[in-house]
Amino acid sequence: KEVNKQAKKNDRTIKCLLQMHIAKEESKFGLDENELFELLASDNLKNFENVEVIGLMGMATFTDNKEQVREEFKSLKDIFDRAKSQPLPQNTKMTELSMGMSGDYETAIEEGS
Repeated sequence: KEVNKQAKKNDRTIKCLLQMHIAKEESKFGLDENELFELLASDNLKNFENVEVIGLMGMATFTDNKEQVREEFKSLKDIFDRAKSQPLPQNTKMTELSMGMSGDYETAIEEGS
């Protein structure tokens, strides 16, 4: 709501990614899968005239367990692919998937980022 409000004040449309919570740790935030699909199906998102949702983003758990990180990225890629196949609000398109940080970006790329 705030991004839309500020964009409107400045006569702009802001491209945004929806942050998904895929990590197995409390320090990360974002939507869970159910919240995402509820938002995409609701009237709330399409009422933001100055926001264009272009995809999803997520950060994996900060761990040395590379398989856990890989599974979290796979999960987000699956959610992204299912979201792309849904009817989406006019201001929403699923073209971008941002995953990973400097320590796990190679795995993120391998899994579809």
